Amino acid sequence: MPVITLPDGSQRHYDHPVSPMDVALDIGPGLAKATIAGRVNGELVDACDLIENDATLAIITAKDEEGLEIIRHSCAHLLGHAIKQLWPHTKMAIGPVVDKSTTVFTMTLILSTTVFTMTLILTAR
Repeated sequence: MPVITLPDGSQRHYDHPVSPMDVALDIGPGLAKATIAGRVNGELVDACDLIENDATLAIITAKDEEGLEIIRHSCAHLLGHAIKQLWPHTKMAIGPVVDKSTTVFTMTLILSTTVFTMTLILTAR
């Protein structure tokens, strides 16, 4: 079954498929708690995706730039979902993360007979 090679060159041997989260938990509960995703053989994957064969693995946390991008992207989706809950007829377009702290949203709200189109630029401080 899989032999997982970590960035420091150390290896972990498993007798069953494991996820990046499983490996992080095996290393320590603090790392598991901080885990956002994994990079398996150079490919970004969900923390719960199973690794069935020998692979290289990097655990992605909020300390990594990729981890922050994942958090920002997920927050953008959550905001969009919340807006759709409040105003179900809203048409959403979520733009990219513009820089390290800014995301652009464009939405069209239909309230009564008035149509509003607005662009929100969210900046984290």
